[in-house]
Amino acid sequence: MKRPTILAIILAGGAGSRLGVLTDRRSKPAMSFGGHYRLIDIPLSNLKHSHIPDVWIVEQYLPYSLNDHISNGRPWDLDRTSGGLRILPPYEGAEGEGFAEGNADALHRQAGLIREFDPDLVLVLSADHLYRLDFRDVVDTHLAAEAPLTMVTTTIDGDASRYGVVQAEHGRVTGFDYKPERPESNLVAAEIFLYDADALLEAMDRLAEADGGLKDYGDSLIPDFVERQAVAEHRLDGYWRDVGTIRSYWEAHMELLTDNGFDLHDAGWPILTASPQLMPARVAAGARIEDSLVSAGATVRGTVVRSVIGPGAVVEAGAYVADSVLLQDSKARSGARLVRVVADASSEAGSGAMAGSSDGDITVLGSGASVPGDQKIPAGAELDPEAP
Repeated sequence: MKRPTILAIILAGGAGSRLGVLTDRRSKPAMSFGGHYRLIDIPLSNLKHSHIPDVWIVEQYLPYSLNDHISNGRPWDLDRTSGGLRILPPYEGAEGEGFAEGNADALHRQAGLIREFDPDLVLVLSADHLYRLDFRDVVDTHLAAEAPLTMVTTTIDGDASRYGVVQAEHGRVTGFDYKPERPESNLVAAEIFLYDADALLEAMDRLAEADGGLKDYGDSLIPDFVERQAVAEHRLDGYWRDVGTIRSYWEAHMELLTDNGFDLHDAGWPILTASPQLMPARVAAGARIEDSLVSAGATVRGTVVRSVIGPGAVVEAGAYVADSVLLQDSKARSGARLVRVVADASSEAGSGAMAGSSDGDITVLGSGASVPGDQKIPAGAELDPEAP
């Protein structure tokens, strides 16, 4: 049987407002993860290993931060003469131009290009989730079910009210509630959708003309498919996490240090990235590192416990960093104490400065923020370097 042509579209245009100051200067998909990786590396690596070569990335918010990392797509084998990577920023001068008001609206604005490409199937992905998935398995489920939409689902621990909550029986989706106040289950949409291209285009055109139009996928697009047509379910049983909030971003890093987190070291399905060429990390005499990840280019002379230290980060002698995430080129000066902190790129905790606590909310030092020596930043604070 002839395999269908597949167009993958990654929706990477959201502002990421739930990440607070961490996305003031970069788009959410460009956020660092696990040291030198970026969140966009996850869907791009899954697509590479699934042998899906036609990948479009829809941008909107601070696209330069993402473009600088993606470049021509070479780490994911997308720098091709035919097909490969296509970057889709907002534009003016034709029907469908301008800024989108949600992810479904952003997808519909590419309808003309989708028709021109003429795929059989359209695989729509988000750019801020951690998971491994062979999308060819989703295609097999889709073809066997003969449904116009196949939705990847997964079960989560904790509050499901931030997600699209799914009811499913025998491989079919029977109900869908978008961000309900009282979720009926912990089965949610993993924001991985495989559509028959014609069905997707027809639904988007029709809903765009209706009252309210298209906004997020859960507002009208997915409910329309569930109510009017058969929707197949493909269950993802492995690790899946949404890292769209400060808490979940921090928790995902802490899980890297356990046997239950996202595995960055799976040789059979590696996460690919465009990482800079840096010297190996330096661990000086007198340093103490426990249960942590230390990236290339980092220097540790102090104490690091249960933390992820990014490329070029510095922990000076006498500094104490615990249960924290230090992004690239951040610094903990001598005598500084950081506990349950996310320190963004090029931030600095001065000598004797203190941030966070072992029993409080996550403290965030924004990109380029500086904590003066001996100053204390309370747990849960977000330090914006441009705020008064």
